[in-house]
Amino acid sequence: MRREVVIIGGGPAGLSAAIELAETGAQVLLIDENRQPGGQLFKQIHKFFGSRVHNAGIRGVDIGKKLLEETETLGVEVWLNSAAIGIFEERRVAVLRNGETVTVEAEAILICTGGAENALNFPGWTLPGVMGAGAAQTMVNVNHVLPGKNVLMVGSGNVGVIVTYQLLQAGANVVGIVEAAPKIGAYGVHAAKVRRAGVPFYLNHTIIRAEGESQVKRAVIAQLDQWTPIPGTEKAFDVDVVCIAAGLRPTSELAWMAGVKHIFVPELGGWMPQHSENMQTSVKGIYVAGDTAGVEEASTAMDEGRLAGISIAESLGYLTTKESADRQEEARQRLMALRMGPFGDKRRNAKDRIMGGGC
Repeated sequence: MRREVVIIGGGPAGLSAAIELAETGAQVLLIDENRQPGGQLFKQIHKFFGSRVHNAGIRGVDIGKKLLEETETLGVEVWLNSAAIGIFEERRVAVLRNGETVTVEAEAILICTGGAENALNFPGWTLPGVMGAGAAQTMVNVNHVLPGKNVLMVGSGNVGVIVTYQLLQAGANVVGIVEAAPKIGAYGVHAAKVRRAGVPFYLNHTIIRAEGESQVKRAVIAQLDQWTPIPGTEKAFDVDVVCIAAGLRPTSELAWMAGVKHIFVPELGGWMPQHSENMQTSVKGIYVAGDTAGVEEASTAMDEGRLAGISIAESLGYLTTKESADRQEEARQRLMALRMGPFGDKRRNAKDRIMGGGC
């Protein structure tokens, strides 16, 4: 099979790129391993904040629905329940679909496979009931299943705090949020909602162990001194779920397979594909966007997807250099706005390092 553009991953980055490309007339195939595209957006029932151009006041799930409607209107070809399992020479993508492996040859490939949750290793971490915060969010917001009645959240970043609030909305009792650092990692607007709901934060604390036989029954935390647990400061909680919100890392195995050069940037999740300002990697015709290109936010992923889509459209001749430059500048301005302030500065500097390789 041949397609002009193959997009791997139907989350916010992939959908946004598909829309930009389809609007120019490019032939796009969007591949997603899930039964429904949209990625993280359909887990995000909270309202976005910021500026109007970044969908302030709109729930993530509604943003996802809007993007899906646009792809359908534009006639984007979508393969669901299909897993891209390899990228080979001459931009050939192997896809496991309907129990068979098919190969699609493309002129350009965009990899936006998102991020994977980090795990924590502690006694009892393999017990049923210990799970990633993202897994709990999927259970509650997508599958409408409460993972447990009493929950301990480990990690106070945006994911940990937002999922805590959503667990409360679903009827769970969150006994506390444990954070090893001396301050809360999430945006104040999210942390304040959780604190007003009565959930305590245990800063300078970490989980010591989870207890139970067939499943989690108790969790024990302790205070830290220079990242070392202080004897005698243990606190125990009767819980049936321990959620781990220890950050995400880019899922870039397909990019590795394609021979893309990688760079280690801890501020954005660790190892990730090095890419240029227009999201092209070190391998000609292969692009990245979203959390695959460095873990940030859904709003950032959408603008990076747009930027990649515009760049690919230009490379295929669907946009003139002037048209592409104008559209890219608009996307970059939106990205710059998202990477400002005390939270954004680190991400912007990290992105500058990623793009410093001259891909």
